[in-house]
Amino acid sequence: MSLMQIIIDRARCIGSGDCVVAAPSLFDQGDDGVAVVVSLPDTAELADLAREAIENCPSGALAAEAEVPR
Repeated sequence: MSLMQIIIDRARCIGSGDCVVAAPSLFDQGDDGVAVVVSLPDTAELADLAREAIENCPSGALAAEAEVPR
């Protein structure tokens, strides 16, 4: 299984929380409201949720790097 690397552009994040709603096991919001990655997707289901969160981020602050082998 591969791990998807998730990148958050903290300067671009508007703190909408959409990523947390889409994938609460992967994302949270810090005290400043900016998104943080709390876990990397290690299953196909979680990778799909991460992709959904990335695609639906209203500010475009989320991105994924190529999946890397574990």
